[in-house]
Amino acid sequence: MALIDLSKKEIHCKIVYYGPGRCGKTTNLLTVHSSMAEKARGKMLTIETKGDRTLFFDLLPLNLGKIRGFNIRIQLYTVPGQVMYASTRKLVLKGADGLVFVADPLQVRRERNVESLEDLRTSLLEYGLKLEEMPLVIQYNKRDLVDTPIPTLTVAELEADLNSVYKVKTFEASAVTGMGVFETLREISKQTVRYVTNKHLLHETK
Repeated sequence: MALIDLSKKEIHCKIVYYGPGRCGKTTNLLTVHSSMAEKARGKMLTIETKGDRTLFFDLLPLNLGKIRGFNIRIQLYTVPGQVMYASTRKLVLKGADGLVFVADPLQVRRERNVESLEDLRTSLLEYGLKLEEMPLVIQYNKRDLVDTPIPTLTVAELEADLNSVYKVKTFEASAVTGMGVFETLREISKQTVRYVTNKHLLHETK
């Protein structure tokens, strides 16, 4: 749930990038962070996980201006995708207001995509949240690999695997080149701010 500070007139929204290990969650945030002006970005916090080359989480506050007199800030998190970090993923998901599911297009990771999305759904249920009721964007990452010899899934296959039920907005992306990264962020930020405003902010300010 969003953190609302009535004294400072600030509302902090939490967006979590979720997905299987090495799908590009951290690269998304690194690309965003490095592309922003220093005065517009917050400090990135990272914790290395043992045996994992990715980061445990990143924190990136983004100033989005004001809504109903409140300054809106977005905090971006990633979670470790490896199976051994299930409890950590659940902890990071706590209080999430919006979600980006980052899918890996490699054919060998097809089952992991599906398992990770199901893991997201069941983990949210433990917090009394339903995935279909939350702001959600799905990103089909690593599209720069499509024209290489590496066997990859088509967008149609990814849609069938991951979006046949939720039918949310999707973006083709390449986190390493920046393609689709900011489009993904803009869409989930817009959805999340609307969600928080309607569900939380109106009640807090009555």
